This record gives sequence, structure tokens and C-alpha cells, in this order.
Amino acid sequence: MDRRIATREAYGEALAELGAENPDIVVLDADLSKSTKTEIFARRFPERFFNMGIAEQNMLGTAAGLAAAGKIVFCSSFAIFAAGRAFEQVRNSIAYPALNVKIGASHGGITVGEDGASHQSVEDIALMRALPNMTVLVPADAVATKVLVRAAAALEGPVYLRLGRMAVPVLYNGGARLVPGRAHVWREGRDLTLVATGLMVSVALEAADLLEREGYRVGVMDVHTIKPLDVEALVRAARTSGAVVTLEEHTVIGGLGSAVAEALSEHYPVPVKRIGLPDTFGESGKPQELMEKYGLTARHAVAAAREILARKA
Repeated sequence: MDRRIATREAYGEALAELGAENPDIVVLDADLSKSTKTEIFARRFPERFFNMGIAEQNMLGTAAGLAAAGKIVFCSSFAIFAAGRAFEQVRNSIAYPALNVKIGASHGGITVGEDGASHQSVEDIALMRALPNMTVLVPADAVATKVLVRAAAALEGPVYLRLGRMAVPVLYNGGARLVPGRAHVWREGRDLTLVATGLMVSVALEAADLLEREGYRVGVMDVHTIKPLDVEALVRAARTSGAVVTLEEHTVIGGLGSAVAEALSEHYPVPVKRIGLPDTFGESGKPQELMEKYGLTARHAVAAAREILARKA
């Protein structure tokens, strides 16, 4: 896990690669192409790139029109604007008619850092997950991002891709095969399963190593697709290990933790502990300091695991 690349970087590269292969790929941005990295596509295919200005609602409406005309549209902004400011357009113009629009939402979570609470989207997964017809993807690293961007382009219908600002460890190798709707199991666990998404997958792997030094056999699962959720894999993990801890860089309300708790309560109830932001906004600060303050580190995951292992006993 020495190499670190931001998922937004991989997103920009993946778009450019897709653009060379498929002339129907069109990219829109809300005047943030340097930050979302859609500038890579723009330099190579200026005739298929449109800077819509600081007008996310208009951007999503235009994307809907292009998709209705047969294009595969990727549109990007910060997550707080793509999911928040333009929610009505996403709902009524894209999700409702199930149009082929892919929303590449960068700068998700508190690791946006110094930009502070106004720009740290900690509720976007909950918003997008609630929309019928919407697929919600949260890649763990740069390799997963490239795989899932390609998968999003191949899917028929709307997709929300959550991307990050901060460079994160590269976990997967170049041959990774990730399928939307099917969780990736890094390891099986007998005592506990850590179920993570996005950059928290690397945290889960680190925590699992620490717990295994204490003699526990800990499973780790990358739920890169929040919706549709891989309920079968979750039930299998719950049945094998008997307890689950979820990890996400998002509020614990409505995101991965909620989705897992809902699924297991219906299909195979076991003790579940959710790691994520409590019912609060973030604040300005360095990403790692914020991760520490809000309990999103391997140390916090280990403490949660010990708590739930005690409950399990």
C-alpha cells in the first residue's frame, strides 16, 4: 500500500481512455475540470467536452438531454453540488426517466480537508441511494476507479460515482475484476467481518492485520457498490463470522452502515457496529487530522471490533 493516487485522478484518466474508444462518450463539467480531472478528457476531445459553468442544475439538465439523444454522458462537479445543489434535476430529469447519465462526483467526504464543512459532502450516498433506478459506486482506489468507470459506461441507466480528493493507497492490481452489485471479498473471517467502502477499505485492511495479531480471524469486504447492495455476500459473511463492523467516510445515517444493517436485520441478524461520521458536519482541517477526530482510523476500527466481539460473546 505504498503507492497513493487520488481516485479523481484515475477518473480523469479513465474518461480519456473511454473517449478514445467510444465516440458517444460526452463529458460535462461545472467549471471544476482541474479539480475533477475531466480536464484530461477536455484536452484530448475538446469537441465532446462542455464546461457548463458554475451551474450544476443546468449541467444535469443538459446531460439528461444528451442522454435522451443517445449519448453516454459523464458529468462532474464536487459531490456537495452534484448530489446536493442539483438533487431535483438528478431526481426528476435523470433517475425518474432512467437516463444514461453518469455523475462523477469528486471531493466526497471529510478528506476534502481545509475547504471545510460547506464542501465536505457527508450525506451524498444517502441521497443517491434513496433514488429509484440509481446505481451508486464508491471505488476504494485508483485501479478500482478505472474498472468501475468502465463498468458505469457499460451500464444502461444512471450511475453515481463517488470520488475523492486525497491520494489513497493502491490496493488492487491491474487485473482486478470488479462487477457492480457484487462485493469484493479480500479475506474470509471466522470471528468478525469488516465491511468497508471507498478509502475506508485500506483502513479496514490495516485494522484486520492488527486484530489478527491478537489472534482473531477477521474478514474484509469491499462494498464498492452501495446500490444494488450485495446482500448475498453480506449474509454469507454474517453467517461465517457472526458479527460485522461497517466503515465509511460518510454519515452513519443512510449510507453503507444503514444499508448493511437494514439488509442483515431482515435476512440474517448479527451484531453490527457502524463506523462513520456521527450526526454532525465536518470542519476545516488536514485530512488525516479529521479522520482521527471523527474516528475513521484503523485504531478506531480495532476498538469497535473489540466492542462487538465482546457483545458477540
